[in-house]
Amino acid sequence: MRVFVAAGAVAALAAASTTQAQPADARIAARVEKVLKATPLIDGHNDVPWAIRQRVGVHPEKIDLATDTRHLVEAGGPGMMTDIPRLKAGRVGGQFWSVFIPSSFEGPLAVQMTLEQIDIVKSLPQRYPATFEMAYTADDVVRIHRGGKVASLVGVEGGHQIGDSLPVLRQLYAAGARYMTLTHSLNTRWADSATANPQHGGLTPFGEEVVREMNRLGMLVDLSHVSEDTMKDALRVAQAPVIFSHSGADGVADHARNVSDEVLALVKANRGVVMVNFLPNYVSRARMEWAAARSAEQARYNAPPFGGLYIGQPERAKAALAEWDKANPKPPVTLAMVADHVEYLAKVCGMGCIGIGSDFDGIGDTPDGLDGVDKFPDLLAELARRGWSDADLAGLAGGNVLRVMREAEAAAKRLQATTQPSYATLSGS
Repeated sequence: MRVFVAAGAVAALAAASTTQAQPADARIAARVEKVLKATPLIDGHNDVPWAIRQRVGVHPEKIDLATDTRHLVEAGGPGMMTDIPRLKAGRVGGQFWSVFIPSSFEGPLAVQMTLEQIDIVKSLPQRYPATFEMAYTADDVVRIHRGGKVASLVGVEGGHQIGDSLPVLRQLYAAGARYMTLTHSLNTRWADSATANPQHGGLTPFGEEVVREMNRLGMLVDLSHVSEDTMKDALRVAQAPVIFSHSGADGVADHARNVSDEVLALVKANRGVVMVNFLPNYVSRARMEWAAARSAEQARYNAPPFGGLYIGQPERAKAALAEWDKANPKPPVTLAMVADHVEYLAKVCGMGCIGIGSDFDGIGDTPDGLDGVDKFPDLLAELARRGWSDADLAGLAGGNVLRVMREAEAAAKRLQATTQPSYATLSGS
């Protein structure tokens, strides 16, 4: 059973979910501009490094982010959602670039690919020094934003990327990683994922040691993608605030990737932050159910190697799916519905608990009104229209994340004064 906010508040959220965000008037636009001039807008999750790799491999020089990238379509998906002109239009002041590799890669290859992805991140300020600068601390982010650049931070999206090695974890920190998501879509050998069948019941003893070592280093523990049991175990062990780099509110849209009210209470006590994700399936339960039904229908038409009504007949299968799409229109997902998640989190977890984690360039679809990095101010304008103060908008934009970073840095300083690096292993030997 989930605990919801007061019935009137829920009804208001439901009503807002069915409407489009209203255009911002000049007064609200000026307020948002003032907020973002004083406070860096920090997005917790952007998959540009993997989007680049998917298109040109480990040759980032082959994509020019100084130009519009919407035409750079890959494998039938959308064009890119990020480029320098749109980052400037979106007033982005800090960006955690996701250093992602699929969960299917493990061991030394996973470590190699992770370092290659970090190299792609570091190529950005090398190629565009007037736009990007690498950041490693909260003070770096503030300084770089004041200088008119985008503070570029590294976030590792999956515990499989350390190869079950705490020395590798330390070297990723030395290479610039300032958060790590404990799992991605699959379980690791030491932590359960939200989107895989439970294997460990949360964190194993080695997994708990990973969290402790991350706290000692000053690397933020990211609980997006992990199971609820893993969330609870990590919050029990953590000695610094945690983050959810790109997750929503389960009380608004029931999904394994979103955060329950029970966990939100723990996050509030931990002083952590949940950075709201834009993926439509996480924003809207109706959209998730539609997507699941469509996938099932697609399998019914063409499920190799033995099943499917039109197996071996791709054109018939394509035509049948087109007819299904016509009869079953995609439920709309809007910027206003993302704002509903933000407001719900703020009500349950507190104004200090919220942030933005778009997942741009890692998602195949976006909410109406949030199709690229230039649209961040529109989300803040929607919340300003709903009555949010400038201080609340500043906290959402980046103030809360800066506070979490500073507290994690202070915890690391304390822990390093009393605790030596851990050499724990998966086997315990």
